[in-house]
Amino acid sequence: MLRVSKDEWGFSLIELLIVVAVILVLAVIAIPNLLRAKIAATEASAVQTVRQIATAELSYSGTYPAVGYAPDLASLGGPAGCLPATTHACILDDVVSSGYKSGFQFFAAGFGLGGTINTTFVASSTPQKFNTTGVRMFCIATDDGSVRVKPGSPGTPPASDVPTCIAYPLM
Repeated sequence: MLRVSKDEWGFSLIELLIVVAVILVLAVIAIPNLLRAKIAATEASAVQTVRQIATAELSYSGTYPAVGYAPDLASLGGPAGCLPATTHACILDDVVSSGYKSGFQFFAAGFGLGGTINTTFVASSTPQKFNTTGVRMFCIATDDGSVRVKPGSPGTPPASDVPTCIAYPLM
């Protein structure tokens, strides 16, 4: 049988419980800030991707003037090592052209009058999981080329046309 003298130092159960409680309080304070930082990072990625899509649209219209802007997001991408064509221009990587990246859904389309050359386009995004991957929607249209932002809500699709995008406030 081991005997402990009164002169030995150690932590009591109460002291250990107080330390655990302090750690839990700090975690409760830190976790929401961490989640907000993650949302800010995914939204910044979404803005950059929308800009990348808009730049790809400009490149597409310069490369294929008979078509104008790309009719859809898939037309801007293509598989690795693809040969450029109007249906898959190989400008964007296959992740972005699939329409989903970093917890956001992306959309792009070109529009023309009466089946003619696509003279306008919209590039937009919306969070896939509202309040987890993001809380705002972003878009760019040919009218001014500026990023526009709108608070999102669960299940809202990306802006699918120029007038919808133009209704968003400027970022």
